[in-house]
Amino acid sequence: MINEIKSDAQTRMDKCVESTKTQMAKVRTGRAHPSLLDTIQVPYYGSLTPLKQVASVSIGDARTLTVSVFDRTMIAAVEKAIMSSDLGLNPMSAGATIRIPLPALTEERRKDLIKVVRAEAENGRIAIRNVRRDANSNVKELEKEKECTEDDVRRSEDDVQKLTDAHIKLIDEILAAKEKELMEF
Repeated sequence: MINEIKSDAQTRMDKCVESTKTQMAKVRTGRAHPSLLDTIQVPYYGSLTPLKQVASVSIGDARTLTVSVFDRTMIAAVEKAIMSSDLGLNPMSAGATIRIPLPALTEERRKDLIKVVRAEAENGRIAIRNVRRDANSNVKELEKEKECTEDDVRRSEDDVQKLTDAHIKLIDEILAAKEKELMEF
């Protein structure tokens, strides 16, 4: 039973780390990355469709994204959706493709983005600590029900703490990499 609690905590902590990675990937750096456009929805035959399903996004160069729309009639709609997104991008249509130059980030904007990234990292750490708390309380309930000994509880708490430390270290590494990426010129 304790092993099930530990494995559940492990998977939940892994999900917290993945979620934090995903949230940090959404923060725009000065470098072009196709995942920047993942959140954009395009009106396609009366319903909103993710950009990925109506076009392919690739990297033109370090500061340019290239969007190749599958259906040529959708070029204007895709361009409009990118412009109206909150990313602050200004697409340029070039025949069947749309080129999106990414403007350079100012020093002030970089510092703001670092604050956002740090907040996301802290949210990830909090989520991991919540998983630890849940796991420890589940083990203590087992002890109250006389399904495990006090020594088992201590061992389990130590194991869960080691898991917590490892996952928080992962988040710190992700944060350091993202901060470094943001501060590059």
